[in-house]
Amino acid sequence: MTRNELLALPASVDLVTAGRAFGVGRTTAYTLARSGEFPCAVIRAGKAYRVITADLLRVLQITPENSEAAGGPAPAASSERTTEPA
Repeated sequence: MTRNELLALPASVDLVTAGRAFGVGRTTAYTLARSGEFPCAVIRAGKAYRVITADLLRVLQITPENSEAAGGPAPAASSERTTEPA
C-alpha cells in the first residue's frame, strides 16, 4: 500500500487490510492475530478482527507530516519575480 492509501484509511480497518499494509497475506495476518504476534494492536469484535488505523500508522511510522518526505524535500517557492522591459 502507498502512503497516500494508508493515510486515506478509515478509523479502523479489517485484519486483511492491515495485513496488506505490513506486506503479509490473509492467512499469515490471522495466524499472527490469533497468536498475539500481529505487529500492532488487534481488537476482537465478535468473530471479526479490527485494527485501529492510528496504531497501524504509528507502527509503520507514517504521519501526514512525513508523507510527502518520501520523494525528498519539496522545492521552495521562488520569491523572484520576472518583469518584462517597458
